[in-house]
Amino acid sequence: MKSLKIFLFVFIIILIIMSAVLIIQHNRDQPDDAGGNNSMQQKEKSDQERAEEYAKKMKPKIEEDLRESDIHGFIKKITFKNQVTINPMGHIIIRGYINDEPERFSFEALLRYESGKVDSMSYDPDLSDRFIDWEEYKDEPEVKENYLKSFTKEEREQYLRDIGEKE
Repeated sequence: MKSLKIFLFVFIIILIIMSAVLIIQHNRDQPDDAGGNNSMQQKEKSDQERAEEYAKKMKPKIEEDLRESDIHGFIKKITFKNQVTINPMGHIIIRGYINDEPERFSFEALLRYESGKVDSMSYDPDLSDRFIDWEEYKDEPEVKENYLKSFTKEEREQYLRDIGEKE
């Protein structure tokens, strides 16, 4: 009888140890994150891929809009950066620059997915200055004169060359 009690005691201890080992093993094999996290990362990736495809399709439209704004024929080359982003509002953002000068002549285009048009454009101040239509101020020549006086001599000459008023 005594050996039966010892046998049962050892048997129960072995069962408890085996159960604990199985529970620990099972918990170790479980991922730390919630199940929806993996599908969310895949969805974000597919949104990014869709945005990049749409951006590629819309680059000619962005170039067209830039050339329409370029009334002085300043743009020689348009370069798009490789990064396409999606802002919190869902707009697709494409960045680029003009004439190999990313520090001075960069732009940003906002697209709405599948709208087929450029939602809005923003330009660096130097680039925006090259798009000013001085014909609107022909009755107020002092506006242009005052604007040009804000530049150094070299900047003024470069600006006038850029807008086609000086060779």
